[in-house]
Amino acid sequence: MATVAQDPALQAIRAGVGRRKLFDAIFVIIGLLVMIAALAVLCVLFLDLVVQGAPRLNWDFLTSYASRRAENAGILAAWVGTSLIMVVTACVAMPVGVAAAVYLEEYAPKNWFTAIIEINVTNLAGVPSIIYGLLALGLFVYKFNLGQSIAAAGLTLALLILPIVIVATREAVRAVPRAIREAAYALGATRWEVTAHHVLPYSMGGVLTGMIIGLSRAIGETAPIITIGALSFIAFLPSPPVTAEFPFLSFAWLKDAFTAMPIQMFNWVSRPDPAFRVNAAAAGAILLGMTLLMNGIAIWLRYRFRKRINW
Repeated sequence: MATVAQDPALQAIRAGVGRRKLFDAIFVIIGLLVMIAALAVLCVLFLDLVVQGAPRLNWDFLTSYASRRAENAGILAAWVGTSLIMVVTACVAMPVGVAAAVYLEEYAPKNWFTAIIEINVTNLAGVPSIIYGLLALGLFVYKFNLGQSIAAAGLTLALLILPIVIVATREAVRAVPRAIREAAYALGATRWEVTAHHVLPYSMGGVLTGMIIGLSRAIGETAPIITIGALSFIAFLPSPPVTAEFPFLSFAWLKDAFTAMPIQMFNWVSRPDPAFRVNAAAAGAILLGMTLLMNGIAIWLRYRFRKRINW
């Protein structure tokens, strides 16, 4: 036994295992410290916004239009415009992004052309947002004559988050075990039936998570919607999407002018009156709260869908 314990090869193996355990422990500690530091910075920023904007965090602030007087100014038009833009963005980005991801993962042949498409989709996620704004200015605003409208802003932000949705959906689809597909094929299912009844339901948690992450990025974007001509001071709301007359739905709001929360905050911060900075802090706290709420919904949806998975 003493000979085995003193074997140089065995001692070298034990020393290597010990070093790897030490490296793992150091990596875990560093990861925890980085996560704690990031959460601490986020909490400090959020609390700072809440403390600065506390005097304006009330119902009147949410239900008042913009004003030249800081004490009378509100974010009604801004948060309504932001909400409508997010509706358009989600309605465009989710079906297009999911369809593109399913095609690339389940239907597209594995050749050089598909590889080029995949590389370009991944690279588009790193393109500066101002480039999307310039593209939208020439394409949506002037070429398609959408003007400075909610539809143009929603389509612009949909293009912006489309790579995020495609990449997240592909990863979620790829995570579905191959055995499930093979079992469905063995029972006579077509490729579309396998995709619609097995692959997409099992991957829906990841798909929705990617969508919410994309919307969380889009809700705070300023450069693209400034480029297409978003207004910074309006005292009216877009046309209501629901009417009292048949067919009870109206899409006239898609062509209305708009403002958004980031635009309103930028306008207030650029003014010399310190009272407007209090308004900007209050709006920032509300915008950050909306973003955290969207991420919370993503976590809840992912949990609900993963509970249904039996593999």
